Amino acid sequence: MKVFVFDLLPYSTNLSHLKQADGELPYPLSARHCDPKVVAQTYAEHLEAFEEIDRLGYDGIAFNEHHTSPYGLMNSPNLIAAAAAQRTKNVKLLIYANLLPLHHPLRLAEELAMLDCMSNGRIISGFARGIPREYQVHNIPLSESRERFEEAYDIVTRAWREDAFSYQGKFHSYENISIWPRPYQQPGPPVWIPVTGSRESIEWAAARNIPITPGAATEGLRHDAISLYAKSLAQHGRTLTPDHISIPANVFVADSKAQAISQNAPYWLYFNQTLFSHGNFTENSKQLGSGYVSERANDYVRAENMKAAERSRADYRGMTMADVERQAQAMPWGAPDEVIAKLTASADRAGAGTIIVSMNRGAMPHALFMEQIRRFARDVLPALQAHEVKASPFAQAA
Repeated sequence: MKVFVFDLLPYSTNLSHLKQADGELPYPLSARHCDPKVVAQTYAEHLEAFEEIDRLGYDGIAFNEHHTSPYGLMNSPNLIAAAAAQRTKNVKLLIYANLLPLHHPLRLAEELAMLDCMSNGRIISGFARGIPREYQVHNIPLSESRERFEEAYDIVTRAWREDAFSYQGKFHSYENISIWPRPYQQPGPPVWIPVTGSRESIEWAAARNIPITPGAATEGLRHDAISLYAKSLAQHGRTLTPDHISIPANVFVADSKAQAISQNAPYWLYFNQTLFSHGNFTENSKQLGSGYVSERANDYVRAENMKAAERSRADYRGMTMADVERQAQAMPWGAPDEVIAKLTASADRAGAGTIIVSMNRGAMPHALFMEQIRRFARDVLPALQAHEVKASPFAQAA
């Protein structure tokens, strides 16, 4: 099994003191609250962490793209990947993900080709649609999200694999283009897709045989997504394998469950209560009303998982310490043997060949983040990399 470390790269100073009477951070959050020296230090610390992740034998590092919030400072994941490419030697660099509907697709194709060459073929190119806040920032209608995503994907992948191409689309058109440089990996970097759960995204990825990371809030909802993906693959004559699925996990290694909760809960609470939905609406019903998702987006979800599929902001913003203590019982927080057991069992149940672990949510101090990277590498990583997920339990059902 492969293990990647996912990094949101949050602003490293806690900003809870800026909350308004309603318990929310203001949006937009004035730039006067952003200290460039703190940002510079945050970037330096995370690049140091990437070097350590590479040195300790993890399989990859994952970055993503977000805007106008202390939630994450990777406005351009490609810039972070370029820096990481020069500071690491072996890890895969999973850009999870460039937000296709918001950017010029030919420019993205060129940048990713550059990165693939700069890293000697270590890029995995993730593509996503992004969250509603990003569309407000870039003045792109939410109702155009899926069309823009699919068109941009076609342009990027054609630019990689074709000697020269022309394209006439709804949003972008090109005549007789041949990009330089070509990607190091031919016909281009592997493509992975993170999915929050909409039927269309899952079926689209399956039709193109693209691996997915179902980022569902509960295991039941995750399994609904994988089941649909397996059935969709089967409709195209393919069989779901562990290479098709990666699953996310928030981890914390300690001497005991109680110690893990004591040490990690403040950062988990800050992430959920303050950062996660800053300036954004997560509810499926509101995204439906905006045109971001369709009426059928969640029609495959089992009844017992529909509450999780709604993704209510109140569930995150109203989280309490009691909620964390309850959630932690099922999470890979605790002694190494428990973390190993929970992660391998989750991977086996999902049929996932890769786990993408988060170790730093919510402005965790750098020293603690580095300690977690090292302790996980020493006490957990070898067992995970030795574990083999041989088949998907969803493949036979499909």
